Formats: sequence, structure tokens, C-alpha cells
Amino acid sequence: MTQTVPETTGSPVPARRTPEQTLAAGVGFLRREQHPAGWWKGELATNVTMDAEDLLLRHFLGILTPQVAEESARWIRSQQRADGTWATFPGGPADLSTTVEAWVALRLAGDPPDAPWLTSAAGFVRGHGGLEGTRVFTRIWLALFGQWSWDELPNLPPELVFLPSWFPLNVYDFACWARQTIVPLTVVGTLRPVRALPFDVAELRIGKTPAKTRAPWTWDGLFQNLDTALHAYAKLPFNPVRKVALKQAAEWILARQEADGSWGGIQPPWVYSILALHLLGYPLTHPALKAGLAGLEGFTIREETEQGWVRRLEACQSPVWDTALAMNALLDAGVSAGDETLVQAAEWMLGEEIRVPGDWAVRRPALDPGGFAFEFANDNYPDTDDTAEVVLAVRRMGKPDHLRIRAAVDRSVRWLEGMQSGDGGWGAFDADNTRVLATKLPFCDFGAVIDPPSADVTAHVVEMLAAEGKTDSRQCRRGVRWMLDNQEPDGSWFGRWGANYVYGTGAVVPALVAAGVPGRDPRIRRAVQWLAEHQNADGGWGEDLRSYDDPAWAGRGDSTPSQTAWALLALLAAGERESEVVTRGVAWLCDRQRDDGGWDEDKHTGTGFPGDFYLAYHLYRVVFPVSALGRYLRGGS
Repeated sequence: MTQTVPETTGSPVPARRTPEQTLAAGVGFLRREQHPAGWWKGELATNVTMDAEDLLLRHFLGILTPQVAEESARWIRSQQRADGTWATFPGGPADLSTTVEAWVALRLAGDPPDAPWLTSAAGFVRGHGGLEGTRVFTRIWLALFGQWSWDELPNLPPELVFLPSWFPLNVYDFACWARQTIVPLTVVGTLRPVRALPFDVAELRIGKTPAKTRAPWTWDGLFQNLDTALHAYAKLPFNPVRKVALKQAAEWILARQEADGSWGGIQPPWVYSILALHLLGYPLTHPALKAGLAGLEGFTIREETEQGWVRRLEACQSPVWDTALAMNALLDAGVSAGDETLVQAAEWMLGEEIRVPGDWAVRRPALDPGGFAFEFANDNYPDTDDTAEVVLAVRRMGKPDHLRIRAAVDRSVRWLEGMQSGDGGWGAFDADNTRVLATKLPFCDFGAVIDPPSADVTAHVVEMLAAEGKTDSRQCRRGVRWMLDNQEPDGSWFGRWGANYVYGTGAVVPALVAAGVPGRDPRIRRAVQWLAEHQNADGGWGEDLRSYDDPAWAGRGDSTPSQTAWALLALLAAGERESEVVTRGVAWLCDRQRDDGGWDEDKHTGTGFPGDFYLAYHLYRVVFPVSALGRYLRGGS
């Protein structure tokens, strides 16, 4: 069902709390936020493309209602900046494609083209490349409504589903989120539907002609020529192979729908899978489509504001991740493992264990299933990051379920060990998902499309292995070596799933120390120095998401609770508890806690696709400070 949230804003306390008082208030906040079923889930905020595309999907399917249009449009307008644009994260640069999608959605909701907020947006679009400069995904949405030619989009043939897993550019060469999106898009791009909008988008065009074909011996030229050939193939008057491919694509899609109606628990494959099945003739009353559309309501948040009710869509939800982090935070804070809050959480978590194989088994067919996913329902795609954090939490729980917990932990550890990539690191969802050829396709102009090992995920797995007493295992030693080999020249580590070098460094240093690398090791000292040099004058840490595109932003940005806590976790692990740097960081957290025990954080500090798509995990601002303060008060370990 649709989530409704009240408008709540805590005011800062008038005087500094002690670290002990701050920690107690944070623990109290987490206790109050726990769901009666035992889990935690903070809102996962993104940007207005989620809401714009939701309106476009509903219009395409003929199910858009005036209320949905009005409430979604009110939310989209509320996120527009003073210059008439929309960005992919608060405070970030204006984004052309996001602005175009917001403009189209508002026109669809009934806003007149001469409304000041739309004319200013249109002026920005024309001045920054027009429709012609938007990303492929935006132009696919425009093509669905006859506002862009299908002939001018990259061709993705459904015959991809026939390619064996060893063949280049088979669907398993792509990351799980990308393959789940690509397969339905092969159907949509093959059937080339066009449904009318009640307006056109001519005022957003600048008449720019397509770029000339690149030299054929370059990757761009090679794939441009391949794309030309695929377009010609698609126009063959008789093609029985394509008919079979479309049928197999539909079966592939249906086999991956989750219990909650989603695909992968994330917006892109969910939306395009609904479109693909609908275009293949599945009626909206078909169980798969009914479940898919109903499931979207569970990702919808309605909130009453001064301007009226607004409606926004979460790109995904993070209950397993949030619950694991909350459990670890409470345990770090000294809450007893027998506390009812933690017992309830562990009981819920054990029910989320995945005991069936998913797409990961294509690369690891002999590996027994195990592990945990990010979402409420995503049995096809457990991930190593969540599984490591879950193990770190539930292994600390004792009786009365010790044997049951131990069995789940052992299965998860075996699965994680088997998911190590050939280079010694861990990717999030697949092993050895590193074939860069997939990134060269003209289609792949937005977001990461492969899932190579990353420092933050590898760190969490290594930290877990160390906690399990496996520091001398081959898997742990190789993971440590991978992290040491991938340290940046300045002493930091890149953060794939969080912003950015502060996140990576905050994950790796505790893992290395847990795995036996001493805090005095020169590589740890370089990381400590980097964090000290990037502490803000106010005592906190922050890193702007622009650091993914511009190295000058590395470690630089307004202080936030989550990023300050990440830095403190690294410094405490490295033995810096008594340092002035740590003292000032702890004071920053104490000074800025709200009177309800939480913290405000108006920045996005989570990463979906580096450089393209970002997230604000609303629980990050609490769980990480509680962990950091808990470790600080117990001596830094």
C-alpha cells in the first residue's frame, strides 16, 4: 500500500550533549523507528525522473488519474531550482535529461507551456543541447510518444537472449540491474510503439544533426556500424527468429518477477518489464501486470505539505540493509544482544535468507545458494554487501536461536567465499562481471552497466571474514591484497556505493585493521593523514557527489552526519581515539543532534551509478553516527 508520512522536522538542541547523552538519544531514536515486525526502513530519496517516468508510464498504459498527476506534479515543481532546472542531487549542477523529463511530465499533468517555471526550464534545455543532447533513456521515453524517431535510437535486438554466457555481450555480461533493464528494452525497441501526447515538445529542440560516424577502427565506429546493421536486420520483412526471441525474452522477464510484483526491487527494470509485457499482448489484468502495478504503490510516498499533498516514488527500498546497519549500530552502542529490539530484528532477518539460486549462479553454478538481498523481495539477486553486513550483525546475537543463526551465518559465509572474483575482490551482485566491452555499446550512455569488484564491498566482506576468525583464509588474504593494491595515490579509497572517497576509506580501514593490518602500517597512516587533511573547519566531514566526475571535489563538501561518522569509524579503527581530529568530529555530531535523537542531512550520500544517479538513505544519518559514537565510547574498537 502507499506509504503516507507526516511532515516532521526536529529542532537542534540548545546546548551540546555529551557523547554519552548523544549516543543514548540516538539509540532511543532507532528504537522508536523500528517497525513492529522487527525491521527498519528509511526513505530512499533520488530525483524527479522517478516521478516523471511514473506519470509517462501511466499515461502510456491509459491509467493516469487526475489525482496522481496533480500530486506528482506538485512534487516535481517543489524540486525545481531557482534557475528553472532540476538536478540529480541537491546542490548539484543542472541536469539536461532530468530537466527535460520533468518538463514533459508537468506538461502532461496540465501545466501550460507559458508557465514561468516551464519557460525557464525550456530555455535551459535549448541552451544546453536541447532534446538532441539528452541521454538514451530520455529519448526512449520520447520515442514512446512519437517525439523522437525509433530509427535514431541504438538498436538492442531481443536475440541477445540466445547468446550463451561465454559469448561476448550476452545478457550476463551486464550487471544485474542493467540486464534486467536491457532484456525488456529489447522488446520495447523491437515493437516500436507510439502513443500520442496531448502536446508536442518542439520548443525543446535545437535542430542539431547527429554526429558523423566515427572511424571504423575505433570502438565508437565499430559499434555505430554494428548498430546500422542491426537496424537493417530489424526491418527484414520475414524474421521467424525474432518471433522466437521475443517469446523467450517474455519468458525470461516473467521468470524474474519477484513476490512483491517488482523486478529486482528497483524502478528501471520494473517499469520496462511492465511496458514489454504489455506490448507483447499481456493485458493489464494479467497476474504479472496486476502484481507489477500494485507493487509500485508500495514504493509510493504521499506527504501533506503547505502546498497540498505530494506524491513521490522511491527508486528502490532498503529494509534488509537498513536493518543490518541498525542492528550493528545498536550492538556497537552497547545494547545487549538479548534486548527485545535486537531479538525481533534478528528473527525478521533470518526469515529473509535466500535459499534459491539466482542469476549469480550463471558464473558460479556449483555454489550452494545463501545470502541476503537489499529489498523486501529480491530472491533472484542477493548481494554480497548486504550479506556481509547481515552476518556481521546476526553473528553477534546469542541464545535462544544460536544454532539457527549459526546455520544461516555458515551458509552465507560459504556463499560469499564462492562469490569472490578472480582478482580477489568482490562485486555487489555477481562474480567476475568485468567485461568492459559491454560499456562500449551506444546504448550505455547512462549509469554503470557492469559490476566489477569495489573497495567498499570488498571491505565489508573482509571485515566479516575477520569477525568469523578467517583472517588466514585464502579468500581473506586475497581480499586484503586487493584493497591494498587499489588504494589511491593520496591514501584514500574510491567508494562505489557511497559518496565517495570518505565512504571508501571509512569502509576499508576498519576492514584492514580487523584483518590484521596494524594501525601503524604506512598504508593505514596515509589514509589517516588523508582524512585529517580533509576534515572541515567545523570538525565534520563531507564530500560533494561531483567528486565522481571532478577529482578536485574528492573529500570536499559540506559536513554531513553520515560522512562524519564514516571518517570517524576509520580513524577509530586506526587507533586515533585520543586525537584532536576525532575529538572535533565527535563534537560535531554532538552539537548537531536534533532533540528527537536524529540528525538532519539534506545531502545525498548514497550512490546508485557514479556520475549519474544518487541516493539519500534517510537512516544513514542515524545508524552511522550511533555506530561511531558507540565505538568511540568503548575505546575505538
